[in-house]
Amino acid sequence: MRISLGPLLYCWQKQQVIDFYQHVAASQIPLVYLGEAVCSRRRELKWGDYLELAQMLKQAGKDVVLSTLALIEAPSEYTELKRQVDNGEFMIEANDMAAVYLAKEHKLPFVCGASINNYNRASLDILQGLGMQRFVMPVELSKAWLEQVIQDKPAFEVEVLGYGYLPLAHSARCFTARHKQLTKDSCETICRQYSKGLLAQTQEMQPLLRLNGIQTQSAACLDLGSEIATMDQMGVDVFRVSPSSAECIAKAEALIEALKTQRVLYVPISDEQCDGYWFGEAGLTTHAS
Repeated sequence: MRISLGPLLYCWQKQQVIDFYQHVAASQIPLVYLGEAVCSRRRELKWGDYLELAQMLKQAGKDVVLSTLALIEAPSEYTELKRQVDNGEFMIEANDMAAVYLAKEHKLPFVCGASINNYNRASLDILQGLGMQRFVMPVELSKAWLEQVIQDKPAFEVEVLGYGYLPLAHSARCFTARHKQLTKDSCETICRQYSKGLLAQTQEMQPLLRLNGIQTQSAACLDLGSEIATMDQMGVDVFRVSPSSAECIAKAEALIEALKTQRVLYVPISDEQCDGYWFGEAGLTTHAS
């Protein structure tokens, strides 16, 4: 099993992003997803910048996958998607069915992202026939579901989000802009002020959700580090770390060492952790010791 680093889901300053991926290039992480997967209005990095980062990571020995938007809404976004699919070198992570069919037309192998609702083996087999080489399990599904789906070794690889804030939903509205009394079209890229999203709480002041532009995430951080050996035995091919800070690089490297030594190593980043979905329970619960 390999450890991957998912796409950066937050809007960071350009130099901060470049510095982050330079550290990734120097790390042991073998598989890196790269690109804007949340909102096209985040223009800190252009398409050319992402290609330069992809080349830099490739030269450092990384397998690079270009992640696409999870919600295609405008013709300009579809045009950008075509550029990504027609990159001529890198596999893509298709986070919208438009990306799936463009990849099929270009005969480009792709990873099917968790935002595409794959809930049965039949749909996965169809996508595999269209060129899917790996799928990322939707975050709300369980270990028991995955065991049934892959009990007969499939022709595609399986990836599970194992660490990070859970992406729960996407909306045409931008909740971060609305919180600041701004419209989505005149948002001033306000999400740059929230490097890990904007925490939303209940009336009892309990952490509930994390607003990340048009994306809604969990307030608690998923941590399935204790399940990494179980996943390996099940036949999971890739354990994904979703980055929210530079410390996530150390977390990914600790998990790589855990796989080598058959021990679980922890690098706590968040005080609030969860793993309930994996055990078929409410997502915000935790079984971690």
